[in-house]
Amino acid sequence: MTISTTAQVTRLLRDWQSGDQQALERLLPLVYDELHVIASRYTAREWRDGALQPTALVNEAYVKLVDQHDVNWQNRAHFFAVAAQIMRRILLDDARGRLRDKRGGGAIAVDLEGVAAAVSMHPLHPVDLIAIDDALTGLEQIDPEQARLVELRFYAGLTIEETAAVLGSSPASVKREWAIAKGWLRRALTGTGATPAAG
Repeated sequence: MTISTTAQVTRLLRDWQSGDQQALERLLPLVYDELHVIASRYTAREWRDGALQPTALVNEAYVKLVDQHDVNWQNRAHFFAVAAQIMRRILLDDARGRLRDKRGGGAIAVDLEGVAAAVSMHPLHPVDLIAIDDALTGLEQIDPEQARLVELRFYAGLTIEETAAVLGSSPASVKREWAIAKGWLRRALTGTGATPAAG
């Protein structure tokens, strides 16, 4: 996205927040491709039958985004962070529904090699999306800021600088906390004993 497009997205978000429904109509074409990239990132890691396809995930997320009336939209990065969080919840609800239906047969398998930037530099065995969410929930109990950082970097795909802007932190602090969070998640997901995150 160019700087002018980024500024346009921020302006449209603020206009939409102020009640301008036409702003929402102008916003969708500007953000759709990036929403699709985020959705593709999620769904590319799945190999179960009946998994949501990226377009379906974007459509479901968009419906939920339109219903977000209490969000104080800060900027483009904030929008995509919220979108990624919504997509994560949609996929988790879908996975949990399949687990209830199949008593374990519907877990979403996620290749940790595909999430190497978030959890490891080495190939790992597949784990399911629910295990990743459980690990993030555990991290959130220890250090909510690091859990939020993981959501922004891994799920939303934000850069270090964008993440720093959303968190109100410096890029150097984000880099340091990101390294700590990746190590904690790796230990949690591989069962090698997650120790409290320290930052």
